Amino acid sequence: TVPLQKPALETVRSSLRLLNASAYRLQSECRKTVPPEPGAAVDYQLLTQQVIQCAYDIAKAAKQLVTITTREKKQ
Repeated sequence: TVPLQKPALETVRSSLRLLNASAYRLQSECRKTVPPEPGAAVDYQLLTQQVIQCAYDIAKAAKQLVTITTREKKQ
């Protein structure tokens, strides 16, 4: 295998940071679906939007990683 070039390596690191942060955020948002106490209000509309945004960011990071990996294999 050929080592990643410097710009590609930085892009991989950036994508991995986005993936990790988004996964952590998704986990945090999903925990909010269980109210801290019985009867506590949960804004499910906002929560759904947050989960969708996290999922989008995870997909974006994954796509970046696939693109980089595919490009590196072709070289």
